[in-house]
Order: sequence, then C-alpha cells, then structure tokens
Amino acid sequence: MTGTEMTEQAYREDTESRVSGHGDRFHVMVVDDERTQLEFVGGFLRKAGFEVALMESAGRALERFRKEPFDLVLTDQRMSEMSGLDLLKQCRGVDPEVAVIIMTAYGSIETAVSAMQDGATDYLTKPLNLEELLLRIERVKRSHQLVRENTQLREALQERHRIEGIIGESGQMQEVLDLVRRVAPSDATVLLRGESGTGKELIAKAIHYASDRRSGPLVKVNCAALPETLLESELFGHEKGAFTGAFAMRKGRFEIADGGTLFLDEIGDLPAHLQAKLLRVLQEKEFERVGSNRAITTDVRIITATHRDLEQLMREGSFREDLYYRLNVVTIILPPLRERRQDLPALIEHFLRKFAEKNGKPIQGFSRDARDALLRYDYPGNVRELENLVERAIVLTRDDVVSLGELPLTIKETRTGADDQTNLSAVVEGMERRMIVEALDAAGGVQTKAADNLGISERALRYKLRKYGLRDDK
Repeated sequence: MTGTEMTEQAYREDTESRVSGHGDRFHVMVVDDERTQLEFVGGFLRKAGFEVALMESAGRALERFRKEPFDLVLTDQRMSEMSGLDLLKQCRGVDPEVAVIIMTAYGSIETAVSAMQDGATDYLTKPLNLEELLLRIERVKRSHQLVRENTQLREALQERHRIEGIIGESGQMQEVLDLVRRVAPSDATVLLRGESGTGKELIAKAIHYASDRRSGPLVKVNCAALPETLLESELFGHEKGAFTGAFAMRKGRFEIADGGTLFLDEIGDLPAHLQAKLLRVLQEKEFERVGSNRAITTDVRIITATHRDLEQLMREGSFREDLYYRLNVVTIILPPLRERRQDLPALIEHFLRKFAEKNGKPIQGFSRDARDALLRYDYPGNVRELENLVERAIVLTRDDVVSLGELPLTIKETRTGADDQTNLSAVVEGMERRMIVEALDAAGGVQTKAADNLGISERALRYKLRKYGLRDDK
C-alpha cells in the first residue's frame, strides 16, 4: 500500500469512527452519470454510516424516488439525460420536504443562486471536499431531527388535549363535548361561559387541537391579570419609543398567534377602549401596534371566556353590545361541578393517579369515609378546587390509603342527609350510562340489539340516549 493510499485509508477510518451510528436509517440517493465519481462518493457515505442508493441515470433516479422515500438527494448538476436542477424540481414535485444538494464542477455564483432559488438545500463544487460534504449532510440531518421532534411534540400536545381525554360522563358534559366536536373544525368565534374553575381553558385547548389550526400556535391572554396600561401592548405590541420603557419593538399576542388561536380569558374585564380595538380586529382582521399607524393583518381564531354576566355588564354600559354579538357566535356553557356529580368518581380517580405518580407515592385510593366526604362536598371552586384538594391529600398522607384526616375541615364537616340521595343517584346514573355505551359497542351500534341485551325497550333506550347526551345514531 502506498503512502497516499495509507493516508486516504486513515482519513476514511477516522471519518467512519466519528460519524458511524449517527447516520442510522438516514437514506441518501447519489445521482451522477460519471460512474467513477458516483462509486467514490457512494462508498465514502456508506462507510460513514449512511444508507446509500447509487443512480447513474437521472431518469432512473426519479423513477426510484417516486417509489421509495429518501431523506437527501445528492445530485450532479451537468448530466446528459437531465440536469441536477431539473431533477431537483421533479423530486420536489413528489416530496416538497426532501433535501437536495447540488454538486457541480462548473461552480459559479449564477448557478448557485439559481439552484437555491429553485429550492436546493445546499450547493457544493467539485472536486468535493469530503469533510465539507459530511458537515453539510449532518446539517440536513439535524434539521430533519428538529422537524421530527417538533412533530412529535405537536402530536403529544394534541393527544394530551384531545376531546376524548376530557373527563365528563354526565349528560351536561356530554352536551358540552358534542358542541366542541361540532364547532372545532370551523373558524367560528367561541364564547366559553361558566364559573371559575369549571375548565374553560381546557375546553379552549380541546377546540384548538381538534381544529385545522392545530399546527399553529395557541396563545393565551388573561385580560384580568394585567393592568390596563400594559394590556394594550401585550395584545397588539408596540414600536420602539412608543412609551417610556419601550426600548425595542415588541410583537403582540395577535401577531404571535397568527395562523393559530388566541384565547382571551376573562374577556368581561377588558377595558372599554381595548374593546373597540378588539372589535376592529374581528371585523377587519387588522390592527396597529402601539405607537404606529401601519396596519398589520392577522389570521387568528378568537376564543373568549368569562365567569361574569356579560348581559348585565352591557346594561351597565361597561361592555359593548356590538362586541358581545361578535364574540357570541357560538356559546358553550360549562356546568359547575355540583351540577355534574356523576363525574366526581372519575375525576377523583384521575387526580389520585396523577398526583400519586407526580409525588412518587404508591397510593391505593381513599378510605371510604374520605371518599364519601369528597362526593358530598359542593366545590364552590369547581374542578380546580377538587384537583387542589386531591393534591393536598396525596402530599400529606403517610399511608397508601388517603384517610379523612388528610382532608380540610370544610370537607369533613359537610352535612350528610339529603345530599346522600343525590350522590347515590349520580353514581347510579353514571353506571347506567357506562352500561348503555358498552351495550351499544357490543351491538355494533344497533339500538334494537343493545336494548335487548340491556333488558329494556328500544323506546326506553332512546329516552336514555337523550337523557345522557348520547347520540341517537350511536
């Protein structure tokens, strides 16, 4: 072996040791009508750990690309059958996301600009610098990995906030979820109403992640949490020098949410002058930053929420009537927890598992008297209060069963009596609803068969379907 061959072998072995393992399942197609160059580049990339397909014809390369996915196409520019730029356009027509690197011995600024304008990921001149080639491919790999991680994160968020994951077996909540399913695919403005702690933000997330805007941002603003002087800038942004302390231009939430959903919580607390600006955005799809006269267009879906009586605010003159009708396209009213007691057992179990896992405690459940106390309580703070109560109990308990002693005095002193009958009815209705759902599933959705299996008439089954908010055609 000559000294030159030994040097080249040492270089390739060093490269292989550095890159091998990083190229797993990364598929590269190399296209060049010069066979010697094709085999040289292909052999180098294989030793570097990549899956490589060698194509001596651009036409055959395109034919194979249509049948088999590749992460990267590394193609020569000047070929007899088809140029690298033409192959680039054809490949992008099949897969717009594929990365393409153009190689050429005829390097020029004009060729490079043309390649990049046509969508090339990168550009290399011959003779190839193999170290530089590896760096460019690794850059493409990192970009692919980032896109994949973002996709996985988005899918995880969608799974976390999917409609089916919301706990609510009661008829009231089933009606809410049915409305969510119907309104989510549209761009209609939604007004969520209900007491504090009923889950309005959770429903807003469910609407967003079930909509066509799920890949866009979901941005939240609490209109009651910020002082009036800051809220305008928070919503619409500001220019540098617009006011004391505005040292740089800042985008507002409407710009950040472009292409997605903007959730305005506590909309009943929005100041009057900002109500006018919000109305303009809803009507004209544009706004100005504070300190600017330049109109900025935005494509945002608006979801608002409030626990306040907007009709009373309108009568008092503190909420605009025209804005109210713009926001009130679809209204979803979330029932308080005391009116949906059928959901209490499932919610208690959900929060028990959640906080036991979070705190690393092998909690088996609640004692009978502790569970009865939780079922009797009225929860003025709704689901949020229940969640906090269960978390507190899990943190405080030293045993594998949460006892009555871990609950606050207000819970332990809840009266028994008339409520016990209500709780019993709630549990029975919850069990009945589950049995109906299971019977329908077992009967393949055929109501006559499901009614026979349940031992009731089909007419009675239809009544219960309406009672529990289940679809008649289920």
